[in-house]
Amino acid sequence: MSIKDSQPEISIGLIGHVDHGKTTLVSKLSGKWTDTHSEEIKRGITIRLGYADAVFYKCPKCKGETAYSSLSICPNCKSKCTELKKVSFIDAPGHETLMATMLSGAAIMDAALLLIAANEECPQPQTREHLVALGIIGVSNIIIVQNKIDLVSEEQALKNYNQIKEFVKGTIAENAPIIPISAQHNVNIDYLIETIINNFATPKRDLTKDPIMFIARSFDINRPSTDIDTLIGGVLGGALKQGTLKIKDKIEIRPGLKKEYEGKTRWIPITTEIDSLITGGLKVNEVHPGGSIGVSTLLDPSIVKADSLTGQIIGHPGKMPDVWSEVSFEPKLLKRVVGAKDELVVEPIKKGEMLMLNVNSSATIGIVSDLSHKVIKANLRIPVCANKGDRITISRLLGSRWRLIGYGELK
Repeated sequence: MSIKDSQPEISIGLIGHVDHGKTTLVSKLSGKWTDTHSEEIKRGITIRLGYADAVFYKCPKCKGETAYSSLSICPNCKSKCTELKKVSFIDAPGHETLMATMLSGAAIMDAALLLIAANEECPQPQTREHLVALGIIGVSNIIIVQNKIDLVSEEQALKNYNQIKEFVKGTIAENAPIIPISAQHNVNIDYLIETIINNFATPKRDLTKDPIMFIARSFDINRPSTDIDTLIGGVLGGALKQGTLKIKDKIEIRPGLKKEYEGKTRWIPITTEIDSLITGGLKVNEVHPGGSIGVSTLLDPSIVKADSLTGQIIGHPGKMPDVWSEVSFEPKLLKRVVGAKDELVVEPIKKGEMLMLNVNSSATIGIVSDLSHKVIKANLRIPVCANKGDRITISRLLGSRWRLIGYGELK
């Protein structure tokens, strides 16, 4: 089977400060503009996670980096190119108010492109915050993309390059390659593709484990006034962490739906069946880890509207992680608040404090209820589905913004 007709092998995140060119670069690599929400188009920034797939090719006749492209016919000599790899891109928002969305997206990334604009000082606040987040979550396979070199002189580009080297010293990206490009003018995109091919190996996957899929999007694809007999069930988008899913599989979605009963709030898991599977723009019979996945279900479309199930987990009934309405973890706090313009020291967590906690692809608010023996307990406004040992990232509300201050593991 052609690589073009298969599932993407790897999920690559695009991260960095707002307006450094992430969405433009995705469009050059994949041919798809990932900002499709009306508010994104109006404001010119990514608000939700964007997705796009690309196949990379190599020309058998051209030499060096010019041999690489995302086109099946060589743009230089018009020869038929050889398929190399199919990848899935996750375009994460860079705006400081959307850090929770970026953290949720990082949970389904295998590798990352860190974009840094050559026409601005490095690091910008969210450049620093996003790199720290990758380190916490464990995404260490990184390529740094120095974008917008068309807007600066050679001297300014070199100054910016040295700032980047100084910035990443001592971090997980210290030895990451730095590729200068102009996404707007298609400069060095071929060189970047070659670097992706050579540096981003396909992770080893365990297909024998019980499936766990992180939901990153949920939506209704029916048009208004669609006849009831032709309605399509709710669609769930995201990525598999492990295992496989197949058409006709019975699945469970946790934590599920919020229900009020006799003055108490309960979360009821949802069960349904997989109607169809889409990955890499193709309908398939089964999916495995690697790339983004669309799962069409038999759910009432009203249940999934407006990303209402984002952050939840899909698996087989009876083989799902536990649901937690209270979590315990030993916090490992950073020395400085990242993302803020001022150098702020991270103060100890206090009882009664409200924190934003990201667990896998979910984001929730936790109210600290206990601080004994270095272990924090927090009551969650929205429960999470997770296993013991899963990573928790901790953010604190400073002013009107959530700022990343540390991490822990679910106990």
